[in-house]
Amino acid sequence: MKQHWNEVQPVDSFSVTMNGILHQYDHKVITFLYQPLIGPVCISFYSTLWHKVEENRLWSEEWSHYHLMNLLGLNLQEIYHARLKLEGIGLLKTHIKNEANTRSFVYELQAPLSAEQFFTDGMLNIYLYQKLGQSHFLKLKKSFMDKQVDTEAYQEITRSFQDVFTSLGTGSLQNMDGHEASDPQQGQGFFSREEAGPIHIDGKEFDFDLLLAGLTDMMVPRKFFTATVKDAIAKLSFIYGINAIEMQNIVLGSVTSDHNIDIEELRKAARDWYQLENDDTLPQLVDRHQPLHQRESISPGNTPESKLIYYLETVSPRQLLIDLSDGATPAKSDLHAVEDTMFKQKLTVGVTNVLIHYVMLKTDMKLSKNYLEKIASHWARKKIATVQSAMELAKSEHRQYQEWAAGNTGTNQRKSKVIRREKLPDWFTSEEQTKQPAKKENTKEFKERKRRLDAIQKKYLKNGGDKGGAN
Repeated sequence: MKQHWNEVQPVDSFSVTMNGILHQYDHKVITFLYQPLIGPVCISFYSTLWHKVEENRLWSEEWSHYHLMNLLGLNLQEIYHARLKLEGIGLLKTHIKNEANTRSFVYELQAPLSAEQFFTDGMLNIYLYQKLGQSHFLKLKKSFMDKQVDTEAYQEITRSFQDVFTSLGTGSLQNMDGHEASDPQQGQGFFSREEAGPIHIDGKEFDFDLLLAGLTDMMVPRKFFTATVKDAIAKLSFIYGINAIEMQNIVLGSVTSDHNIDIEELRKAARDWYQLENDDTLPQLVDRHQPLHQRESISPGNTPESKLIYYLETVSPRQLLIDLSDGATPAKSDLHAVEDTMFKQKLTVGVTNVLIHYVMLKTDMKLSKNYLEKIASHWARKKIATVQSAMELAKSEHRQYQEWAAGNTGTNQRKSKVIRREKLPDWFTSEEQTKQPAKKENTKEFKERKRRLDAIQKKYLKNGGDKGGAN
């Protein structure tokens, strides 16, 4: 993963251009539809770039990123990550020019989708629905709609152009010859605006060959798989985590009697499949994976710690809880605790996985919500965004976290038990741990608990080299 300081520096200059004039309606769409998905920092960044361009202009003056940092009150890493989110959701295109000792950027603002495009997108509307809940989602959707007047009972009496205006004749246009197509200023053009396109998911990660291998030409003719259908399949695979084998039945159920694949039926079938597989819920935060730009490893590596880091960067929190429970379905209370913590503290998926790993192994496989939230709040204040940085902070703050763990147990007697029997992850190499003499615990219950924890940790350490490649 490229670090932000390799991508942009405070001294680098930038200017802003717009793909056509943005309107007040665009601001409403961005605020109410995009902001719940990408957060207020991204919206503030977008709005600041927008207002850098003077009214009825398409280009801004040139500024430095140091100026932008002071203006927004953000560090360069926060600005860089906000930029990536805006690029990913289709609101920004970034161009760069490298010269001798200078580097300059052009930030090209893109118009948002219209409300109709957004609510029929098939991906963004699903994430917004999950974020807001059904009642708020429907209320918000209604605010972008109004009744349509039925003119069927009326007779149209609109006059045409020639009914109102008369021809000037050829003589009046002689002086215009050769001038109507002239360009008075080289390099200039009229204000224009391209319509915003839908979010495109690269289909390279979906195995279409495997999908087609299980569907004969008699079952689903190859001509059915148009570019539009393939794009919908790739998008649904990304949203719901459907692999090529599982997608075969979904495609079969979407073939219509007039011999094509109905996109809307495909979406409904994918949603129904997901809700059936996941206890009637739509995709949630606990089902997400660490974004590629926040991963620090591209392969499992050879050491146990590198394999674990790769695993935590490529697994979802839900799957991690399943692996920690030796395949058992996580309790709803545990999933809600993790989901709530991720939402409130804005933790990345990888950091959340480290948190789950650390807390579960320190509290005898019991996910204490208070303890989880306390550490999560600390990591959020420290702006921890990667697996490696979360591990390092856990090591450096070990004594403090021990006190918090003891504080959650009630009596002093219970506190001593937790500290004496605590189990730490393999990646945790605390000097304090090596300096303190080991306290003996020979009870049968403790030995069995230790055996079970060791077996679980070995299992998903091994899985770190196998599962990660599929994500």
